[in-house]
Amino acid sequence: MNRDDLLIPVAVAGFVLVACALWFMRRGSRPSVSRTVMRRMSRPDVALEGGITKTDRRLTGREFLSWFYRLHLLQKLEENLWQAGIYARIADILLVILLLFTAGLFAGQAIWGRVLISIGIGGAMASLPIIYIRVRRQRRLKAFAKQLPYALDLIKSSLEAGHTLLRGLQVVVSEFSEPISIEFRSAIEQSRLGLPLPRALEEMLKRVPQDDLRLLVVAVRVQSEVGSSLAIILGRLSEIVRTRQRLQQQIKALTAQSKMSGILVGFLPIVMLAAFSVIQPSYTNTLFFDPTGQKILEVAAVLDAMAFLSIRKLLKVKY
Repeated sequence: MNRDDLLIPVAVAGFVLVACALWFMRRGSRPSVSRTVMRRMSRPDVALEGGITKTDRRLTGREFLSWFYRLHLLQKLEENLWQAGIYARIADILLVILLLFTAGLFAGQAIWGRVLISIGIGGAMASLPIIYIRVRRQRRLKAFAKQLPYALDLIKSSLEAGHTLLRGLQVVVSEFSEPISIEFRSAIEQSRLGLPLPRALEEMLKRVPQDDLRLLVVAVRVQSEVGSSLAIILGRLSEIVRTRQRLQQQIKALTAQSKMSGILVGFLPIVMLAAFSVIQPSYTNTLFFDPTGQKILEVAAVLDAMAFLSIRKLLKVKY
């Protein structure tokens, strides 16, 4: 059986694996009303080393996951899942990654027949769930940050009307959409189960690691220990959050041209190679079919990826 005969079964297997992966990810995106979520809300202090709960300890106690447990990779993956709003088990995500890696490995072996290329394709396909989680996480955090100033204004108005902070949070839950409503609802539920409200907000900060939210947590903590007008503090905090967000938008606008230049520089060799392959195939046959040309392509791909990542790293502004 030659390689062409293997393309159809490998393609079918890859399609099935990708469909299973999407099904797992969609099932894990359901709201946090499952028993796992309620158990963690009711027992937020039950944690082992590295912040992994007892449920995760049973998963990581197996021998083939011990190395990941020592590196706290499962803890980081779980944190990213919760921050992305994907309430799935780590075992399901690892299974999806393994299936995609296997599909990419077999597809690369069937098409190119080279070990390094097959491993690279498998690694690229295995990274798709991680990329999806990261994208969902960034979108969710941005949506939360955009809603936060308006939520602070609503809490301030509720406090000025004579309501308690807990009642103000309930108003936010009823008036706002996801993701801020889900996170504040979780904090309220934890408070009803006996956790102090400042501690419940600190737990919410772990799920939503936003600097603007950190200011709110610090303000509530100081007000509960020292005592002051929380409405005035929240009003000033709302102005600070809006000023920070305007600064972020200005920085994004100033670095947009450089980011676009980096993207163009990174993809220009690929576009030119594809264009020459279509216009004049004889120019690129040596690169694709000669062993020396294939090695040159591999080195060029690695260097191009390193240059793209370097430009992206340089354009990150820390403030």
